[in-house]
Amino acid sequence: MKEDFLHYIWKYKLFSLTNLETVNKEVVTIVNSGIHNKNAGPDFLNAQLKLDNQLWAGNVEIHIKSSDWYAHNHETDANYDNVILHVVWENDANIYMKNNQPLPTLVLNGLVSNTILQNYNSLLFAPQKWIPCEDFIKDVDSFTLSNWKERLFFDRLERKATTIKQLLAKENNDFEAVLFQLLAKNFGLKINGDAFLRLAQSVDFAIIKKCSFKGLELAALLFGQAGFLETSLAHEYHATLKKEYNYLKHKFGLESMSKNTFSFFRMRPNNFPTIRIAQLIGLFHKHQNLFSKVLAVQKLDDFYTLFSIDVASFWKTHYNFESTSKTSAKKLTKSFIDLLIINTIIPLKFLYEQARGEVDETFYLELLENIKPEKNSIITKFEVHKIFAKNAFDTQALLELKNNYCLLKRCLECAIGVKVLGK
Repeated sequence: MKEDFLHYIWKYKLFSLTNLETVNKEVVTIVNSGIHNKNAGPDFLNAQLKLDNQLWAGNVEIHIKSSDWYAHNHETDANYDNVILHVVWENDANIYMKNNQPLPTLVLNGLVSNTILQNYNSLLFAPQKWIPCEDFIKDVDSFTLSNWKERLFFDRLERKATTIKQLLAKENNDFEAVLFQLLAKNFGLKINGDAFLRLAQSVDFAIIKKCSFKGLELAALLFGQAGFLETSLAHEYHATLKKEYNYLKHKFGLESMSKNTFSFFRMRPNNFPTIRIAQLIGLFHKHQNLFSKVLAVQKLDDFYTLFSIDVASFWKTHYNFESTSKTSAKKLTKSFIDLLIINTIIPLKFLYEQARGEVDETFYLELLENIKPEKNSIITKFEVHKIFAKNAFDTQALLELKNNYCLLKRCLECAIGVKVLGK
């Protein structure tokens, strides 16, 4: 038994309400169970109760054992002076208020149905499962799932926005600079994401903007900062970049990274860091004010057009600086652009609109509903349990559900868990 379960029971009145009495035989009638308080202080605020037909207004405190009142030092805390009812599972001690009168105490043990207790135990205390409700989730009605997925998606968006706020604070709210950093991180994917973020942050964005007008300068800057121009190679393109980078390095007082920071191991050639850097260069050479263009886009196809870029001719026949390969365009695929939209564009655009008080939630929902579902182990496992993702909105919601509710066993805060408990 956990205290948050008792909170849930009290909040939704999931116990017998007939013939309620305190331990001192006072008749209890619940007029209003109060507002659930998740901050410091009593658990439910502004409740209204009748005790022996006398109406009381105040707060409700909930514990597993009544002795927890003293264990938590509530008797010395003024925040608890207005508690009108102590709700417990087990009454193991007499509790007194400051006027030495007994604190009205209601014992829930014996008032909660066995069905709810069994459902609770099967969720929270059953043998380890991939998700606690895996035996029940497929039977939850579509209305509950649909509404809860929307809440999960925006919770996820808010969390991503919180991380972005930290980057914005460092960049004096320069959204263009932060967009460059976030895109760089996503171009690096999971394996090289941190290295690409370090690359983006290794040089002031003002320098990036100055160099972006000339593709060769921008290439020299980024490949040089990434450490790929430290050695001397025979190819003219590499030699030209190296010469240009040495000039930029001296001019701006730059310090390069080691190319060993970037991993090529077991990666498909199209995901080689050299190719992703070349594509990043192509994108920011083509769009000097990318963020303002992102704000103007309203349709998915227009995002695909915006991110349709070319790499330098050298990279059409190379995957690295050392050896040639068959000619290929090395354009950004739609699936890759989808990841950029999901992980960078939507969170940053959302935060920008939020700061201006003009968030259009429908835009984000419709955009993601038109993007194909992501493919990963979590989404595949949900399919095993008959929960299928139709689009990226579904996959984002399911990722939030698994990582921030199921793994933490926050079933009592989850609409699905609440539905299962009450079935």
